[in-house]
Amino acid sequence: MQHASAEHLNHTVASSGSRINHCPPPSRIFQGRQAILDKMHQFFNTDSGNQHIYVLYGLGGAGKTQIVLKFIEESSFSDIFLIDTSKVETIEGGLKSMAVVKSVGDSTQDALRWLQSNHNKWLVFFDNADDPKINLNEFLPKCSHGNIIITSRNPDLRSYGAHMLVSDMEETDAITLLLQRANKESSEENLKLATENVKELYYLPLAIVQAGAFISRSENLEGYLALYHSNRARLLSEKAAQSHDDYTQTVFTTWQISFDQLSHVAATLLQLCSFLHYTGISEDMFSTASKYEPLSWLPPREELQEPLEFLSHFLGPTGEWNSLKFLDVTNEIKAYSLISFDPRTQLFSIHPLVHAWSRSILLDKEPLQSCMSSILGMCITEIPKNEIQPTSVRLLPHIILLKFVNPDGIADFRSEISKIYYNAGKFQDAQDMAEQVLEKSRFRLGEDNPNTLVAMGNLALTYSDLGEFQKAMELQVLVLEKRTKLLGEDHPDTLLAMGDLASTYSHLGESQKAKELKVLVLGKCTKILGEDHPDTLLAMGDLASTYSDLGQFQKAEGLKVLVLEKHNKLLGEDHPRTLLAIGNLASTYSNLGEFQKAKELELLVWEKRTKLLGEDHPSTLLAMGNLASTYANLGQFQKAEELEVLVLEKCTKLLGEDHPDTLLAMANLAGTYSGLREFQKAKELEVLVLEKCTKLLGVDHPDTLRAMANLAVTYNTSGDFDKAQGLEVEVLQKCRQSLGDKHPHTILSMENLADTYQKLGKQEEMEELQQLIKDTKKLL
Repeated sequence: MQHASAEHLNHTVASSGSRINHCPPPSRIFQGRQAILDKMHQFFNTDSGNQHIYVLYGLGGAGKTQIVLKFIEESSFSDIFLIDTSKVETIEGGLKSMAVVKSVGDSTQDALRWLQSNHNKWLVFFDNADDPKINLNEFLPKCSHGNIIITSRNPDLRSYGAHMLVSDMEETDAITLLLQRANKESSEENLKLATENVKELYYLPLAIVQAGAFISRSENLEGYLALYHSNRARLLSEKAAQSHDDYTQTVFTTWQISFDQLSHVAATLLQLCSFLHYTGISEDMFSTASKYEPLSWLPPREELQEPLEFLSHFLGPTGEWNSLKFLDVTNEIKAYSLISFDPRTQLFSIHPLVHAWSRSILLDKEPLQSCMSSILGMCITEIPKNEIQPTSVRLLPHIILLKFVNPDGIADFRSEISKIYYNAGKFQDAQDMAEQVLEKSRFRLGEDNPNTLVAMGNLALTYSDLGEFQKAMELQVLVLEKRTKLLGEDHPDTLLAMGDLASTYSHLGESQKAKELKVLVLGKCTKILGEDHPDTLLAMGDLASTYSDLGQFQKAEGLKVLVLEKHNKLLGEDHPRTLLAIGNLASTYSNLGEFQKAKELELLVWEKRTKLLGEDHPSTLLAMGNLASTYANLGQFQKAEELEVLVLEKCTKLLGEDHPDTLLAMANLAGTYSGLREFQKAKELEVLVLEKCTKLLGVDHPDTLRAMANLAVTYNTSGDFDKAQGLEVEVLQKCRQSLGDKHPHTILSMENLADTYQKLGKQEEMEELQQLIKDTKKLL
């Protein structure tokens, strides 16, 4: 690739001769861009019987002109003419000069007639065709021969012929360019420093050249990045005294020229987007915000005049969103390549340096920053419930950037921001925000206000997802008591509180308490809301999970099949609740030993969650872990290990090493290591899991017992029978106390202990336990 565009090149008219070339040579430090050059050579060397037109388009500073100059240097055209296409006047002047040089007249039309009548291999290079108001077609020769190259920031010019986007350089070429311009040798240390620099400059050729020029003057390659971080605007606006080409603009000034051509609305939109993440920007964010109807705890419309006034530019006469108006404005920005659009995803993006530049030119950032924060908050308020999870994943990077730029800027929409964190799986951030919301609501509205109870319930759910079940239960008991007193026991909000508390009882291992509450909730929901209501289906799924916890797998399967059928019908196969229902049914198939059925469902859930939520979302990782466990159950331990190592890495990074999902991932991987007969690895992980579960959940929690049983199995399999026996006796005793003799987990504990007795030669104890197992199974 090369170093920069050569827009606004200064050139003189060459004298007439056998071969005219009005183009300067490329920069002496031109680098790379071989893929583009190869395609251009292939295109122009193919005899298509038609006029060859090739368009290079892209951001200012990406190096379009230099590519063309390098291509011309490597080619052999009969006559080559460079036309400055920035204005109508310069186009006409260039064509008139062509006519004079060829002695065919002195007008634009004379030049065009000469091109149309001349069948030699001529080339006209229309450089810097950036103004979207100029109709370039008026200046193209109307014939079926000849060669034309156009460079532009405007992607609309692709319609003239073959085209290619010119973007950032390949890393190796960028490194070479930086070191050449900086006059530094390619030592190991310099290569390392150069790599860090070009990454920070996002491989933009002109930025790299400017950085190299500064480093050359300062002799400070080691310290450039520190200076750049604190003086970015100055360094990217500085023109070096010594240059390797005729390009007269700096990185920032070349974009300023384009920015100055934008209308007020287009310029404002670009700068608003500079407070979002530079990728994943959508029209929906703005259109959804335009529908804002404030809830009681959110700012009234009167306090949001600036964002509402901006959004009004895209509304129709009756106040509805007008996509065509939004398209007109984004097309205006796209015409200068200051923003890009991916038709496949329907998302906009901004080059990271343009993104930083558009924010840096603001003298007073606070009003636009506040405006964008409000628009995002208004958008979140209006997101439909069935879209909140995938939308949260898309909005999270924007929330993070806004919070980083100004933590107080999103204060008015804390509850909505907490909702995004929660649904994107960022539970710790959700907890921090939810605690602020509850504190504020208690202070302003009082302990019994419905909004305070909502905040309390949301915080409890976040505690639950962070594995802090005791904290969750304390809040949920309080919420249930208050809602029952204020609203009555049949109110939907009371039933929701009851269901949340029941789920927490399940997490705490109190399955019988959970079952009693969930049966009550399902009965009331069915009677009050109907059997197809989403809350009824949620209650049905929750009860099915509790049946599984109690070992009543057939009951669980019947309910889960029904829930899945209804969700598919009512919500569609990609809805988060449908995917949850599929995953729940798969877990029951696993409990029933139907692993092939489980695998098919779990593959489906994993694929859909990856597509909808991304590969790092906790729900996706849970699906991946479930699939891995099924692979292990099927004896496919290698497949299981590959997935489980990845799940554990991601869970540890995203949720922390003490989160229940992380501990589950650790336990699953340990089980797979046992299957692979890597017992030492398995033991190390299982000892760690047991220590953490005991500390975090207590010795009687089901997860702690499961960790104990897993470690005992590994001791047994690896020949440490005495250690296995000690753990298995404790597990059996606790299972009997909490689950009863008939629970599958209790029976499994008996079978494991009987096996260990046999291996220890304790025949009498083994036979006694085997008889007990036999008698218990008869009663099932």
